[in-house]
Amino acid sequence: MRIFPAVVLVGPRQVGKTTLARAIAAEDREHPGVYLDLEAPADLEKLADPGAYLDEHRGCLVVIDEIHRIATLFQVLRGVIDERIRAGEGVGQFLLLGSASVDLLRQTEETLAGRVGILELGPFDARELGGGQIDRLWVRGGFPRSFLATSDRESAIWRANFISTYLERDIPMLGPRIPAETLRRFWTMLAHSQGSLWNAAPLARGLALDGKTVARYLDLLVDLLLVRRLQPLHVNTPKRLVKSPKTYVRDSGLVHTLLRLDDREAVLGHPVAGPSWEGFVIETVLRAVPERTEASFYRTATGVELDLVLDMPNNRRWAIEIRRGLATTDRALHTAFDDAKPDRAIIVHGREDRFPKGAGVEAMGLSALLSELAALAG
Repeated sequence: MRIFPAVVLVGPRQVGKTTLARAIAAEDREHPGVYLDLEAPADLEKLADPGAYLDEHRGCLVVIDEIHRIATLFQVLRGVIDERIRAGEGVGQFLLLGSASVDLLRQTEETLAGRVGILELGPFDARELGGGQIDRLWVRGGFPRSFLATSDRESAIWRANFISTYLERDIPMLGPRIPAETLRRFWTMLAHSQGSLWNAAPLARGLALDGKTVARYLDLLVDLLLVRRLQPLHVNTPKRLVKSPKTYVRDSGLVHTLLRLDDREAVLGHPVAGPSWEGFVIETVLRAVPERTEASFYRTATGVELDLVLDMPNNRRWAIEIRRGLATTDRALHTAFDDAKPDRAIIVHGREDRFPKGAGVEAMGLSALLSELAALAG
């Protein structure tokens, strides 16, 4: 993203943005960067006159954490960036950090449009940890302290505390005033229906709310990068296609904790195992695809379905079916591949072997798919 004067790095809390930012700020020994944490009173005081302070540190990277705490700072940055652009100064002047705050993203889009790039920093994924860690990553999720815990019990306790803290402190701090217990029940319902088509009616009945309120709750969790809303593919076909998106709790470890599944055996013995694996693969794949890739799923009203369709740059389309168990095929799956008309038809299964399935369909493990996507991404 080094084509913008500023970059915004967002993600759920507890994914290590602060540690990464400090390392980036210290990387250049000749012109070391400056790190400001706006939750610290001393750093906040430094920006009493933000224009003067930023001018003093011209020529080095300025990292500002929790920037949404000073809404007026965006206007100052806009003026500073525009002045530096006119002076012919380069890119990479500011690194702005914050949890996935709705206010942060709104301020960025409204005030710094065209001057800033947005990068999403997610938890660990399989590319960072190696193929031998995939099962552990699936069960525990990618939050560093959950994945690195010394035992499954310690990992589960950390995730349970994370969920409680996020609901009771972080979300209210970011703006919305929603009862924590209501949002927990909604989040848990989404975990139970992992990978299902969005249907607000039963969720609204279960929470004794109206459909618009439940849709607003979904929007909130999507904006906070906690839930993914995967849209259906629209193709030119006489078949009747579904129009509702699918929803996934994005971190598989949080899915398991919301459902009180603390270890691999508990996960494998629960009906959510397949949908949880599906969501885990989708999240992992979408972090590896080339930029500007559009993701969707394909499903007809009769149930012919593909879990993931990737429309990549240069009009390349890959269609992917995700299976936790054996890479089986049937007539419906071949029909789905034919309808989507992909350049590559792939079944991702839970093993590491790779083999053809006939009719142009390949079966491979997640690690092999990630390697191929990495080659495309360059």
